[in-house]
Amino acid sequence: MALIPPSFCFVAFPPRTKEGLVIFGKNSARPRDEVQEVVYFAAAAHDPGCKVECTYIEIDQVPQTHAVALSRPSWLWGAEMGANEHGVCIANKAIVTKEAASETEALLGVDLVRLGLERGATAKEALDVIVSLLEEYGQGGNYYEDGSSCQAFQSAYLIVDRKEAWVLETIGKYWAAEKITEGTKCICSQLSLTTKIDAEHPELRSYAENQGWWTADTEFNFAQVFSQADNHSDCCLGKESLEKQEGDITVQMMIDVLRDKASGVCVDSESFLTTASMVSALPQNPSSPCVHYFTGTPDPSRSIFKPFIFVDDVKLVPKVQSPVFGSEDPVKKVPRFQEKLDRRHELYRAHEWIRSVIASNQEKGQKLRRTMLDLEKQGLEAMENILNSSEVLDPSEVEDLFYDCVDTEIKFLK
Repeated sequence: MALIPPSFCFVAFPPRTKEGLVIFGKNSARPRDEVQEVVYFAAAAHDPGCKVECTYIEIDQVPQTHAVALSRPSWLWGAEMGANEHGVCIANKAIVTKEAASETEALLGVDLVRLGLERGATAKEALDVIVSLLEEYGQGGNYYEDGSSCQAFQSAYLIVDRKEAWVLETIGKYWAAEKITEGTKCICSQLSLTTKIDAEHPELRSYAENQGWWTADTEFNFAQVFSQADNHSDCCLGKESLEKQEGDITVQMMIDVLRDKASGVCVDSESFLTTASMVSALPQNPSSPCVHYFTGTPDPSRSIFKPFIFVDDVKLVPKVQSPVFGSEDPVKKVPRFQEKLDRRHELYRAHEWIRSVIASNQEKGQKLRRTMLDLEKQGLEAMENILNSSEVLDPSEVEDLFYDCVDTEIKFLK
């Protein structure tokens, strides 16, 4: 059985949150040495009949794609998590089910994250995009940059906008989804949907019945029907970590939850590490901008969450983007992944120094961490002022926001 990393995705709604915000969070647990980058793609118009090359396959392109900011393993096309200019956020989670995932190359779950963000202006639109592409192209292929074995998984998604969230869980081309508009929700490596299903594949139940996993005279519980084992609890570790927070949930609280190693939410094991993290603050007031925080570096407990706001002339940030190898990239060649390339970007390299300092000098490491948290706090306070302001945001004030934060972080580390 494929080894699955325990990533966690969260959403919290008013009135559980402060200032009328919908707050989204995701830790991306991946192989320890994998580099994750943060990339921005502007909105674009595309010629009729053109194609888009995803990680493994080409599919039909749409006439118009939205601007997106993505946190992604640097060898693939899609994204572990990201946001678009309309305030939609999506996180992907690999899951294991009774139905074995296909090793045949198709769309990866991470490809569907990016496609949902590029093509969906609301959470529901993004969900519809993902399930229609799942039906047309299927999902499958290696989730890891590993030429020695194929690790294939089914996928789950947390899709969020200013008004609602959808939990989407997939079994091959079959799927079910739950709509959420209040409280908190966590998804992880286990199926979380039970009997509350607000949308589903039209043949989902007949498929389950034909497989001998369910009979029509019993209640349909998605997790019980499709889970590989009896362990199909609702991601209790992550949910408890969020719900134990006292008072209104804030962006800072979500960041603290993602940094929580004791609960297992922040993964740091022999095989896997939280290689990047993301938190988003989505005001329910449509006149206020959404603020997205990306680390772009491993282990949120020693990373800075840096703010990003969508405006027309966002300045690109090469220092958090990995080298591009084009047609010579081992992911583009068949057989794939026959060699391992150095994909580290400048910010990642700078953080390697922090890791060595923390490992060798505890006192200096703690001092470094306090200074990093102070830098982060300044950014959080500045963004809180923007969110609470009654004035219309001047786009020119935040065009360089993420660029400046990355640049400041690197200068501090040097």
